[in-house]
Amino acid sequence: MKEGSVNWKKVLTAWLLIVAAESVHGTLRRLFLVPLMGDMPSRQAGVLVGSLIIFVIALLTVRGFGMITSRQKFLAGALWVLLTVIFEVSLGLLAGYTTERILSDYDLRQGGLMIFGLLFMFFTPFLAAKIRRAAE
Repeated sequence: MKEGSVNWKKVLTAWLLIVAAESVHGTLRRLFLVPLMGDMPSRQAGVLVGSLIIFVIALLTVRGFGMITSRQKFLAGALWVLLTVIFEVSLGLLAGYTTERILSDYDLRQGGLMIFGLLFMFFTPFLAAKIRRAAE
């Protein structure tokens, strides 16, 4: 791979790791936090924990992405966001959730904070690369 050429396969693999980790996180949240906190508060807490999971995975994988420019890093973040929204909506529909229930995660007026999680996800490849570069 030539210098500055993004390894999109590795970017996609990192996203798959994120989805797998978030799926485990979501299952554990539903099993343990929902009974203690209720549904919406546990989903709100889940956005914060999920953002940390995403950041750690990005920090561990970003070096292999081959990204040099900020544009490349933001494109990777945009891809992750797009794939995540498609995955979340599809999974919600397959699980039998109503459109209103799915969209409530993204609606600040209903207490949904997922929009912040997606915004963080968009910036994560850029931030992780910056931190990795500063640490080297």
